[in-house]
Amino acid sequence: MVKEKKSAVQQRLDNGVYGTPKIKPDEQRKYLGTFRERVCLTISVAELHEKNWQPELAAELAKGIGKLVFVNGNLPHEMVHGYIQTAAKAGAEFTMKTAPEYKVQPASLAIVVAAKKAVYQSPVDVQKRYPQQENNQQKSNKKENGGFLHRLFHREGR
Repeated sequence: MVKEKKSAVQQRLDNGVYGTPKIKPDEQRKYLGTFRERVCLTISVAELHEKNWQPELAAELAKGIGKLVFVNGNLPHEMVHGYIQTAAKAGAEFTMKTAPEYKVQPASLAIVVAAKKAVYQSPVDVQKRYPQQENNQQKSNKKENGGFLHRLFHREGR
């Protein structure tokens, strides 16, 4: 039997009883309430534990494309406080998402920078989007420690 189109009254009753249907609910859950095509940058819970990504967040907000910052409010305040301050300094709007559907497992997202309209940015993962920051830190550490040739030719007391 072919499914007939529901009347406006029936749709309104269904929405009242079951709630308004969501478009791509799994995607919205993953990206802290927004759609993937609006996302500019994501920082996972695991990445948040690895290092401080506030400079990368500031750099992304300085581009001016995404000015909405969604923060997983189920994480401890100490973990996200600096990111909230960075967003506020950049003049971005931020929203704490505390619904139980936003998890705190390592693969879950902690910070999402998004635009109000679709921007189709790729990649959005902070480690893939800003790999040079990690490389620059590793290079500066090598320069500080010096290599074999550096130690050989730049001895103290020459």
